[in-house]
Amino acid sequence: MSRIVKGMFDVMPKDEEKWRQVQWWRFVESTARDVAERFRFQEVRTPLVEYTELFERGVGNTTDIVEKEMYTFTDRAGRSISLRPEGTAGIVRSFVGHKVYAQPQPTKWFYMGPMYRYERQQIGRYRQFHQLGVEAFGSFDPALDAEVIALGMQFFEELGLKGVQVEINNVGDPESRARYFEALIAYFEPYKEELAEDAQNRLYRNPMRILDSKDPRTKEIAKGAPSILDYLSEESLANLEAVKQYLDILGVNYVQNDRLVRGLDYYTQIAFEYMVDIPGAQASTIGGGGRYNGLVQEVGGPDMPGVGFGIGLERVLLALEEQQVAVPEPGRLDCYMITFDQATKRKSMQLLAELRRAGLSAERDYLDRKMKAQMKVADREQARFVAILGEDELAQNLIQVKNMETGTQVAVPFDQLVTYIQTEKGR
Repeated sequence: MSRIVKGMFDVMPKDEEKWRQVQWWRFVESTARDVAERFRFQEVRTPLVEYTELFERGVGNTTDIVEKEMYTFTDRAGRSISLRPEGTAGIVRSFVGHKVYAQPQPTKWFYMGPMYRYERQQIGRYRQFHQLGVEAFGSFDPALDAEVIALGMQFFEELGLKGVQVEINNVGDPESRARYFEALIAYFEPYKEELAEDAQNRLYRNPMRILDSKDPRTKEIAKGAPSILDYLSEESLANLEAVKQYLDILGVNYVQNDRLVRGLDYYTQIAFEYMVDIPGAQASTIGGGGRYNGLVQEVGGPDMPGVGFGIGLERVLLALEEQQVAVPEPGRLDCYMITFDQATKRKSMQLLAELRRAGLSAERDYLDRKMKAQMKVADREQARFVAILGEDELAQNLIQVKNMETGTQVAVPFDQLVTYIQTEKGR
């Protein structure tokens, strides 16, 4: 039973693929937290499972996610439960459930964690995947849209990721979309039999999703479809221009794409995607988001606006590896302690505990290896110091400490070991 479930992967201390190494994940996650908190977003953690109805209502019944990709099961009480396929719906459920809407606004939250979708495995896309998401509630100000977009770009910049670009569009208010739906239906109807099956199914339910089709023939037909810009209200057009102006002020590199639609039904007004080239991946999208001004109400709260994004961490990590970005190495071992018999081993446990309580990393041998073999381990672990505890040292309450960089060796009293290593480490 050593096989891993298809579409999943382990993150290990060491792995041939760097993006699956723990230190790469810690680097990305710590950078995300640091950037989000500087923008005054607070971390929120929600369950991995929610009632299926939340995603049916929030994400949308016509989406691939709900129709084809959710892990859904019935619990012992007969309730339909789903593993979360994305983060926003659960965050909105928490916002409404805890009545945070009654507090002073705006509310700015971020989250990180695993999501689950039953889809075909490919480079950068797995059935368990991890998202960084930010959500801001309570303001219609287009400056907040621009701030959210800029947060994502600053995250990529501080990771050292190059060539990231934002594509933006305005997918309209409900009235604008209704007019656009009619125009799309009129355009696609003559080609109905040539469209992919899923596009045919969406023609009368949500024709905008046809623009997002991956089917080659459907994509070719969609190139001639009318532009949403011709159907947007003056308010929506003004909103798009305002967001673009703020992005210009912030120095964000963006391209307007009037064919951009997101794979979730809750978006209104601004929608955007972060793009970067990842050789071998089907698409270069590493994240995206937009406004969802009706989602809070759909989940049972008041009519309150929201804006946010989700970024796929696997795709970010793959891009970092492809661009050969230097990721910080794990911290070096401060002290490796060499022992010889039961008496020195017992004493070493006390000394190790003192070092660790002082914030130093410390290790010893647990396989009864000879001194030469223990020294090889210390060298492999790149220990800064090796502390040698023999019978003579034990009798004198001393320990021999060797600086592995300079080669100097000093006898140090037990009660001065912590101070000595801290001082020498700081030189």
